[in-house]
Amino acid sequence: QVQLVESGGGLVQAGDSLRLSCAASGRTFSSYGMGWFRQAPGKEREFVAAISWSGGRTYYADSVKARFTISRDNAKNTVYLQMNSLKPEDSAVYYCAAGRTSWSAASLSSYDYWGQGTQVTVSS
Repeated sequence: QVQLVESGGGLVQAGDSLRLSCAASGRTFSSYGMGWFRQAPGKEREFVAAISWSGGRTYYADSVKARFTISRDNAKNTVYLQMNSLKPEDSAVYYCAAGRTSWSAASLSSYDYWGQGTQVTVSS
């Protein structure tokens, strides 16, 4: 069992930066692929970024590539999402997720555990 708690969301202006954190419980964090997803009102949840269990491979949605960076610290059981040059269209609830056995970076169904989400609002 893995519990995930996101933090770091907030209200910022376009062009600003935010860093989201996702703290995980459990001793097996380092064996999970981790992902960030987001969901805006009236829209489906969508893939943002993912990182392999070792941190050696990262994946990004085209919409955030070159602006967002995902990283993890297995010693701290934490995954991060550094978001730069934020745009109003980045506004959403951001969710952290963990997957292992059938993990596939951008596939929602391959994640076993989800956090409660943190709100990010970017004003123009």
